[in-house]
Amino acid sequence: MSAKMLGIDIGGTGIKGALVDTVKGKLLTDRVKYSTPKNATPKNVIKTAMKIIKDLDWEGKPVGVGCPAVVRQGVTKSATNIDKSWIGFPVEDVFSDMAGADVLLLNDADAAGIAELSFGEAKGVSGVCLLITLGTGIGSAMFNDGVLVPNTELGMLKMKDGIAEDYATNRVREELEMSWKVWGGHLNHYLKHLEVLFSPSKIVISGGVCKKFDKYEEYLHTEAEVVPAKLLNNAGIIGAAMAMQRRLKKK
Repeated sequence: MSAKMLGIDIGGTGIKGALVDTVKGKLLTDRVKYSTPKNATPKNVIKTAMKIIKDLDWEGKPVGVGCPAVVRQGVTKSATNIDKSWIGFPVEDVFSDMAGADVLLLNDADAAGIAELSFGEAKGVSGVCLLITLGTGIGSAMFNDGVLVPNTELGMLKMKDGIAEDYATNRVREELEMSWKVWGGHLNHYLKHLEVLFSPSKIVISGGVCKKFDKYEEYLHTEAEVVPAKLLNNAGIIGAAMAMQRRLKKK
């Protein structure tokens, strides 16, 4: 079986994908990216993702897809930073029909976590390891001794007068024009809250803002080791491709 697989990462503001070497955990092509449609219904998002499939000459072949939602048996059960019509929608089946190929759908942070578990900072971590994606929202993946606990959605935790996503995400930093020091304090508060709840031995920061870890690292004061994702913002693409490849191997 070829190690080559297409991975697509659906986010609140952008949809990106690339061909992946799932054995080495590396992109084989440049990333192709499109803006998430303003009317981000499942079918509109799938149509946009289909452009990536066409651009990479991958029509009629299996695809792994991460999306910002709780996913159970191919059905999205939540809609985080995306249209509410995703709730209860059979995305995997509809996407498979439109693509004319097998599609595997999973939570986007879980996809990033799968990649970091095999090729990055989550590899070999004993006990609880958390991966936190900071972008339009906050996604999360949790591992205990290397075993994924899916669909954790720790960005939904209550904080201050709202939820963590409205307090510590990169979107909030940009919208409120926070300094790295101020935002780093918000993020530190959130991470310490996670420590109280889950006692992680390591926390991995993923998403676009992990590339600027040196800007806010000094403001994080946790007992757990906090590090940027080794695969940076490609983790979601790589993990989605890996998940699809694993499904094929089981067949």
